[in-house]
Amino acid sequence: MKEQFKDYLLSKGYSEYTPSGNPSTVYDYIYRIEKICLEEGSSWEMLASDIDRFVKDYDVGGKNENIGQTSHRAVINALKAFKAFLENR
Repeated sequence: MKEQFKDYLLSKGYSEYTPSGNPSTVYDYIYRIEKICLEEGSSWEMLASDIDRFVKDYDVGGKNENIGQTSHRAVINALKAFKAFLENR
């Protein structure tokens, strides 16, 4: 599922590498999803099966809002991108 998510992000125009060659948004979002899986003791598939709850929990007002806001909202943005990916499969 990780590779499909990567392909989805690339198809939507997210950057794979910065101009200097460093990993960019695509890899950051994959990393954020993996961290949430570790935090939740979950797999990508389990996260996918209850994505609405995870988005709610990590968004403004959710029980994990402080984590969702990390790095200029990169965590919640990754979750929302993952949700969009799941809706478009």
